[in-house]
Amino acid sequence: MARVKGGVMAQKRRRNILDEVKGYRLQRSKKKRVAREAIYHAQLHAFAHRKDKKNDFRRLWTVRINAALLALGVKYNHLIKQLKAKNIELDRKVLATLAKDHPESFARVVEQVK
Repeated sequence: MARVKGGVMAQKRRRNILDEVKGYRLQRSKKKRVAREAIYHAQLHAFAHRKDKKNDFRRLWTVRINAALLALGVKYNHLIKQLKAKNIELDRKVLATLAKDHPESFARVVEQVK
């Protein structure tokens, strides 16, 4: 049986790994072993931080809604409770957008809830 050398496939594997770490710094972008470990950690963090991003945005929406409500003299928790009681199905993302970009519409929503 003829001997099969793995140079071509090894080179292809190495090139694919190094293509994935373009833009990384120092050895992480140049050496296969370090690059492979960097890819592993980057993918782990990417998964975890996608989940964290959802929490971050929800917090941001809450802050924006609360800031707009301060001017109208209403508390955030009262608004949310009244929205649920009156079956007004606006989520926090929509409320935050209204508060930021269309304050007059937001004020009308708050008036309906009062």
